[in-house]
Amino acid sequence: MNCCNSKPIIGLYSGEKLCKIHFNDYFESKVSKTIRQFELLGKEENLGVALSGGKDSLTVLHILSKLSKTNPKIKLNAIAIDEGIHGYRDKTLEKARDFCNKNNVELHIFSYKEEFGLTLDEMLKILDVKPCSICGVFRRYLLNKKAKELKLTKLATGHNLDDECQSIIMNQMKNNIQASARLGPKVGLVQDPKFVQRIKPLYLCTEKEVTTYAFINGLLDSFNECPNVPQSFRAQVRDMLNSMEQKFPGTKYSTVNSFLQTLPLLKQQFRSDAVKICAKCSEPSANDICNACVYLEKLKNSIIVK
Repeated sequence: MNCCNSKPIIGLYSGEKLCKIHFNDYFESKVSKTIRQFELLGKEENLGVALSGGKDSLTVLHILSKLSKTNPKIKLNAIAIDEGIHGYRDKTLEKARDFCNKNNVELHIFSYKEEFGLTLDEMLKILDVKPCSICGVFRRYLLNKKAKELKLTKLATGHNLDDECQSIIMNQMKNNIQASARLGPKVGLVQDPKFVQRIKPLYLCTEKEVTTYAFINGLLDSFNECPNVPQSFRAQVRDMLNSMEQKFPGTKYSTVNSFLQTLPLLKQQFRSDAVKICAKCSEPSANDICNACVYLEKLKNSIIVK
């Protein structure tokens, strides 16, 4: 069923087909509803957006930028992490800079090279590890550390429904239910000053919807995927879920919605797990030494040996 007489640009899971104007309204209303439903924002925020320059982060920044212009009590900043992935991150950072310049959003860029002494590409030549594993550790570490330094009250990420569904299944396959307890529209088990609260305004939006919105709003002119993604476990789970969704429409929605029903129980079960402080860098950690410092020590030792 079409929404109107205009040419539809997307078909939804419900069967409805929407034109450009009605899809824009649908998508932005969906994000606003998610923010209200899960109480992601307060009346006053020094809000940060984790900006990669890809479609998801540009979409969430675009929508939150529109929101901040109607609410002067929500101050907006963008944080970008330059991992040092040759031929990829330099291109996405250019899009990030361009958007922030046009929309008067302050952009803060931090790099692995400046913070850790090596780019990701250089790290991978030294250590035999999966790229996404070491990159994820350093990226989360920097985002939280720099968000605290900037005195941000919350940090919005571009994670969408597909991303969440993948994480749920990955944690099940790895028997890592404690990691799933930290998922959800609001990340983490408890509010703690050592962490800046991360939120996911695109939580209920599918990858297809985000891509469509980014394209029709001029946020996406080409699709650039990190060259390390095909090597990741997540990519395998993504392809499996896409195949399931094609055969059984609604698979992803059902997975995330059923997870949301059990999430309060998971958070309650693991809430008592104390957040430790890394003995080396004083950043929050699940262990005595955080994973970032563990990797840095391995890199240091490997360089000395070589």
